[in-house]
Amino acid sequence: MEFMRSIAGYLLPIGIADILDIIGVTVALFFLFRLIRGTRAVQLIKGLIAVAVILMATYIFSLKTMNWILSTILSNWIIALIVLFQPELRLVIEQIGRGRMWRDSFLLSSNDSSVNLKVINVLTETARKLSAKKVGALIAVERQVGLNDIISTGQAVDGDISYELLDTIFYPGTAMHDGGVVIREGKVAAAMCLFPLTSKAQQNSSYGTRHRAGMGLSEISDAVIIIVSEETGRISISIEGEMVSNVTADNLKEKLLSVLQPSAQPKSTIKRIFSSNKNNGEKEEDNKN
Repeated sequence: MEFMRSIAGYLLPIGIADILDIIGVTVALFFLFRLIRGTRAVQLIKGLIAVAVILMATYIFSLKTMNWILSTILSNWIIALIVLFQPELRLVIEQIGRGRMWRDSFLLSSNDSSVNLKVINVLTETARKLSAKKVGALIAVERQVGLNDIISTGQAVDGDISYELLDTIFYPGTAMHDGGVVIREGKVAAAMCLFPLTSKAQQNSSYGTRHRAGMGLSEISDAVIIIVSEETGRISISIEGEMVSNVTADNLKEKLLSVLQPSAQPKSTIKRIFSSNKNNGEKEEDNKN
């Protein structure tokens, strides 16, 4: 009975305005988290949570030096958050302006890192045929890190992946041949997408715009990027900020299987594959998007 009185003592001061306030904040956070789901913001939030946990641990265990370092770094955390989440904040504001926030908040994306063999075969066939015709291509295969912010820069397609569809998109002269294509869950999610250019200054003179865009996206996500040079017809693949140039269709399929299949090799093996085949300074003369 005494316990019930104590609970009532805490609840009685809560008025209708407080309840509405709590509900409003909860709903806002719910829609916000659902909206950023499928973007790189999820990984940034995980990192911030990890930093917060470490900071709490420094208080608990009296780690003064570590606490001072983290406190100094996070003293301007509001500005840091704005800088880190600039693309996502812009996407949220844009979707609110379009009235899409309520609708898009309910959309779920599984972001399964596994890709079936049919998709890998289509990608290999597409790269081989476009390479033979010297038709430029830039294709990103989404994995765990969502690419919603990249998809939003292009034209939605949402079509089953096939060589015919990709060939039509990248055919010179068509409306959507510029930019990149994003593959999600076995479908062509969007075309004409803008990929960020690589931040590695030394690569700017070694690769054309298409290759720098492919490497740039691989630096900020775990996507697998396939590039076909329009000038030379050479096939390249980029993952985790590394570029492998001048690969054959068979080698491309082997690398896609090692990265995209459920029974993929360990990350260390993937790193070894890229390190052993990485082109050291070969110039690609492809300067078109």
